[in-house]
Amino acid sequence: MIAAEDVVLILLAAGKSERFGIPNKLEVDFLGQPIGFHVVTALEGMPFRDRLAVTDGCQLDFGSRGYTVVHNDDPGAGMSRSVKLGVRHAQETGAAAVLIALADMPRLTTAHIYRLLDAADSDDAVVASSDGVKPSPPVVFGRARFDFLMSLEGDAGARDLVKAGRHVVTSPAELIDIDTPEDLAALQALVHDPAAAITRGARRR
Repeated sequence: MIAAEDVVLILLAAGKSERFGIPNKLEVDFLGQPIGFHVVTALEGMPFRDRLAVTDGCQLDFGSRGYTVVHNDDPGAGMSRSVKLGVRHAQETGAAAVLIALADMPRLTTAHIYRLLDAADSDDAVVASSDGVKPSPPVVFGRARFDFLMSLEGDAGARDLVKAGRHVVTSPAELIDIDTPEDLAALQALVHDPAAAITRGARRR
């Protein structure tokens, strides 16, 4: 396992929110706080070595929540640009690993993150989350993978590496990310009426 004290949390909070249809979906309210602050609240008790939020102009004050804020001046270059900005910071701090998480996944739990860290057993570890079907963020990368992460381009560079890594399965509901207003509406329905939401999902299958 890799201790949280040796890990830099990289929270990816840059993006154009084009599919949501507004300048920044992370600022939209969900259950009384912005979408982008749910993961911040969920993980605030974990003793990470450092917390980094990579943004491109989001108005949420991540700095007031204990994050070092790094501006991504070229979000059009893909997610890899944000990843490299975060990993560079982790290298400078001497971190043993990074945890890469998305700010638009408001249902993440501390318990799941600890399970990811427990499964990371070496410097070259790659441990991803999974809904039982496919891997997804959050993902832990050991420091031996930092150089590879710094070489990424576009959005899909680490996909094969993540697919080949270890996968820790959790509830699909925990890994929901909010890309569209329909995603948010579905999550709200799940929270307020879980049984009905599950029934609707079963019917769609």
